[in-house]
Amino acid sequence: MAGGGKGSGRPAKKKSPTKGTGGNVRRGLEGRGATPPAHLRHWHKDKSRTERIEREEKTGRSPSSRTPVRTRRSDDAPEHIGGRNPVVEALRAGVPASTLYVALRIDNDDRVRESVRIAADRGIAMLEVGREKLDRLTEGGIHQGIALQIPAYDYAHPEDLVRIAQEAAEVPLIVALDSVTDPRNLGAIARSATAFGAHGLVIPSRRSAGVTGGAWKTSAGTLATLPVARAANLTATLREYREAGLFVIGLDGEGTVDIGEANLLDGPLVVIVGSEGKGLSRLVRESCDLVVRIPMHAAAESLNAGVAAGIALYEVARHRRS
Repeated sequence: MAGGGKGSGRPAKKKSPTKGTGGNVRRGLEGRGATPPAHLRHWHKDKSRTERIEREEKTGRSPSSRTPVRTRRSDDAPEHIGGRNPVVEALRAGVPASTLYVALRIDNDDRVRESVRIAADRGIAMLEVGREKLDRLTEGGIHQGIALQIPAYDYAHPEDLVRIAQEAAEVPLIVALDSVTDPRNLGAIARSATAFGAHGLVIPSRRSAGVTGGAWKTSAGTLATLPVARAANLTATLREYREAGLFVIGLDGEGTVDIGEANLLDGPLVVIVGSEGKGLSRLVRESCDLVVRIPMHAAAESLNAGVAAGIALYEVARHRRS
């Protein structure tokens, strides 16, 4: 039997490659090309979610604890308040909300149930959404499975604040903010202003915190009753207040008079609160009738703007009662 073959006992001759196989070999060496983007990989979302859950379980951190990437928000965009206490307090205070978002399979407690009840009574739309949606709405803030959407704030005119005091037959008390850029400070000042009988806040249109979700949250709902006015030019607005008969007092660590010893506190008044550290700007300081300070221990260089405003407004209220 010629040649090796099956059962011949001799090895078979090596078969030569047939014509035309070179292209198949080359294509096999080329690989599969670039990795497709994440949104085209059907397994990517589930894998990412699993990895995120495992990472949170190991570190104890949620996406809300990471610093979010913030985008520029337009002035007429809605705001969102997150967190069970802030949401229920805002609803109790009558904050003009449009939508209540509740997480799927949320662990209900008294605050959640009350929020849902108030929203239903007021005809506020309610949506059940995933926690990832809440993370986006609150820009990574702590929402505890619930968030409240509020429309863009409708600012008053600075002249309106004087008119509000006159209609109430009260001595005007207005709080102005100079270079206060943290919305939480604005909210804290609004809370103190409401507690001590102020008729409103004035903020500059530029380089200042506005009435955002963070301000609503810190104010504990007091921004629902305290008007906030925007001034195109704060120094010009202060000049107009002075022409209308109001005294302008600036609060600054370099003031020459202690707040408790000022003799203008029982009259029609504008109290200006500067930013922490920088204090009052030069032009605003020059617009004041008097610059006062809060006496404190030398170890403390300055006070938070919200704390300083609360102390100053308490002194004003004390003088007006005596």
